[in-house]
This record gives sequence, structure tokens and C-alpha cells, in this order.
Amino acid sequence: MTGLVRWTWFDSSRRALSRRVAQRLMAAMLLITLGGFGAAALANDGAKLAQRVYDRPDGRDASSVVTMSLTEEGKPPRVRSMLLFRARGKGGDISTLIRFTDPADIQGTGLLTLDRADGVSSQWIYLPAMQRVRRVDSNRKGGRFVNSDYYFEDLRDRKPTMDKHRLMARERIGDTDCEVLESVPVEAGNSVYLRRVSWIDPESLLPLRIDFFEHNADQPSKRLLITKRALIQGYWTAMDSTLSDLGSGHQTRLTVGKVLYDRNLPESLFTSRALADERIERELRP
Repeated sequence: MTGLVRWTWFDSSRRALSRRVAQRLMAAMLLITLGGFGAAALANDGAKLAQRVYDRPDGRDASSVVTMSLTEEGKPPRVRSMLLFRARGKGGDISTLIRFTDPADIQGTGLLTLDRADGVSSQWIYLPAMQRVRRVDSNRKGGRFVNSDYYFEDLRDRKPTMDKHRLMARERIGDTDCEVLESVPVEAGNSVYLRRVSWIDPESLLPLRIDFFEHNADQPSKRLLITKRALIQGYWTAMDSTLSDLGSGHQTRLTVGKVLYDRNLPESLFTSRALADERIERELRP
């Protein structure tokens, strides 16, 4: 091979190699760019889904009769009866009153939660033995409510803007294809959880499963499963659910026996006075 031929072959090969390198660099840059757009799209879709779930129609107010069963391995279930009243204010405030009616050792105990539209929540608990209303410390997010698996935070309203949301996948639960939604607090201090993963039914917009990650972002500490839902007065309602402590195996099951919507519950029901005196809400019981 002459010098000229060798040089021509070498130069041609070098140009071809340069073209291949450039093409690969362009492909890599395109993949990174599309990946960025994909992540942004998933975050945007996640935020939209979280808002839809939050805005799910659930009536101006609701009154329900609920059975709470606490199950612990090796022990018989502890069964409690309770009433739950909820009302949504015109400005976006949400008020909730829980009252236990049975058994005797917890009868009369109540919890009042006032969630303001700006995201600030306040809670008060009434213990009949003390005969007084006591405010729940706002920092007591991880305190267990009446020894159940529900934390005080779980009983507060949580605005979608308090978390960053991302669509993760689509997975099937039973016969329902669910959207899997990850929610991570914007500020670490505003939740006891590091993140939550919810399996959302696109028809009812109810979460059929929620995994709560409290101490380890890769290992859930609690899991909520909704095993029965029904359309009542035009509103999808969770009728049977179980919250499990995945470490201890302790479970709290809530079964709704009766629910009534849009009864125009009075504002006076959601006050510390009504919390301390169950006679005020007795005539409003469903």
C-alpha cells in the first residue's frame, strides 16, 4: 500500500470514527434531554393526580357510624364503636369530630380537628376521666390516637401542595388497574413520614393501598388497604379498611355501618363545647 493510499484510508477511517462519536454524543444528549422532560412530565402528572384525589367529591358534610377493631397477635380483638362527623367550609376549611360511644372504658372520648384552608391544623381531645378538653401539640404528629395504628397526623387534612408528587407506575390491585403515586414532603419537618406511596383507583379516586415510609425510605412501616368501597348518595366511600403496623403486626380495622351525606351539619357541632358535651351532637347522630 502506497503512502498516499494509506493516508487516504486512515483519513477516511478517522472521519467515519468522528461521525460515529458525534452521533453517539447526540443520541446521549437527546436521551438525557428526553429523560428530563419525562421526569418533569411524571412530576406534573403526579401533581395533577394528587389534586384530583384531594378534590374528589365527598359531600358538603358527612356523618357515619364506624366500628374500630384493634387486632394484636395472640390477643382477642378489641372492638370500639364511634361516630364521625365531617364538614367542609365555604373557604376550604375542614372540620372533623370523632366520638367514641362504646365500650365503657372509652365512651365519650372525642377528637376535634380543624384544618384551615392555609394548611394549618389544630386538634383537641376530650377525655371523660379528666373532664376537660386538652389541645393536642401540633408537633405530636406521630402520637398514636387511642392506641390505634392511626397517628394524629393521619387524622389531619393534608394539602397536595405540602408534598412533591410523582407517578411511578400502573399496577393491579384485585381487579383494578391503579396509578401508583409517590408523595414526598416538601419540608421534612411537616410530616412524620419520609414518603408515601398510594395505589389510586382512577374511577373512584380512592387509594386502595397506601404504604407509609416512616424511618426508612425503602421500607414501609405501615400499610393501609381498602377492601370494600361503595357509591353512596353519588359519593365513593371507603366502607372497610385496615391499617397495619408492618413491624409489630398490630392492625386497626375501620368498618362503616352507616353514612349520610349533605345534612347541613351546624358549625356549632365543631367546637370545644360540643367536644366536651356529647349531648350537643346526640340529635345529629346518623
